[in-house]
Amino acid sequence: MTNREAIFAALSKVQEPELHKDLVTLNMIRDLELKDSTVRFTIVLTTPACPLRSRIEKEAREAVLSVPGVKNVEIKMDASVPSDGRPRGLLELPVRNVVAIASGKGGVGKSTVAVNVAVALAQSGARVGLLDADIYGPNVPTMMGINRLPPQAGQKLTPAEAYGVQLMSIGFLVKPGQPLIWRGPMLHSAIRQFLADVAWAELDYLVIDLPPGTGDAQLSLAQSVPISGGIIVTLPQQVSLEDARRGLEMFRELNVPVLGVVENMSYLELPDGTRMDVFGSGGGEKLAEAAGVPFLGSIPMDPAVRMGGDQGVPVVVSMPESAPARALRELAGVVAARLSVAALSGGGELTIKVVE
Repeated sequence: MTNREAIFAALSKVQEPELHKDLVTLNMIRDLELKDSTVRFTIVLTTPACPLRSRIEKEAREAVLSVPGVKNVEIKMDASVPSDGRPRGLLELPVRNVVAIASGKGGVGKSTVAVNVAVALAQSGARVGLLDADIYGPNVPTMMGINRLPPQAGQKLTPAEAYGVQLMSIGFLVKPGQPLIWRGPMLHSAIRQFLADVAWAELDYLVIDLPPGTGDAQLSLAQSVPISGGIIVTLPQQVSLEDARRGLEMFRELNVPVLGVVENMSYLELPDGTRMDVFGSGGGEKLAEAAGVPFLGSIPMDPAVRMGGDQGVPVVVSMPESAPARALRELAGVVAARLSVAALSGGGELTIKVVE
């Protein structure tokens, strides 16, 4: 009769591709059951957005089927997002990972990336919040199709919710079109309030859309909450790259780990199938290589992205099979995987959260 030791021995040969350790060592195998020739168990991934989910399941199934006496394998895939281990107790912020998305200049699609990555993570089953920290140009409410907060309950503001994402923005608190002419202290106070005075539910990821540049908002955020990692969004063109490099170095000055560089509007696919490099090509990869950070991917141009943002329906929802939507979902998976690797390498604590 097949025994548990033989099953675990087989599974100990299956590697988690990102963490480069086997599933047994990582304690990712749970609830193992043997009944006659059938084996049932759960694989607990480090993120529900794992980009290699199907590969891990396939290799685990094949490994167990190779054990003599096993004819059937039933695998349940769940997820547990590890915390980055950084204390956020002073703000009572129930967040496991904080991701800041930045750019050196405006107009590169930073908010589009932030919105779609947040929604893609939520679609995978993660608990996600989105903080619009662009005090001077809060576009996230429009892009998420929400124009007001729900009624306040208790001492704290209740975040809005759309597409499974909790959402907070200064855009909810000022009249449309009203300019905010704030100096540093007022801006710093607002950002701290968005973190501490909002009733965020427990989150696996808090995605923060930073304003363009390297000014007070970025400094205030870094001083207010430990950031798990930063992402730089750029266009392929040289001017954008120069500004993006400043944003990247800003993260380093603030001791924020740089997760990598994303190249937005990489190319436009024409009706005949050819590609037009509207803003040049390859700039994001060159920036990542020069700075010694990962290149996280390219996102093509598509009118559907603009229409989704204008209509309040992110492209990963409105046209999920389009090229930009696929690229953005892949980006979300890569970011989630890198956060898991960083959290577990740094001693982050793994706790179970079952994803239905």
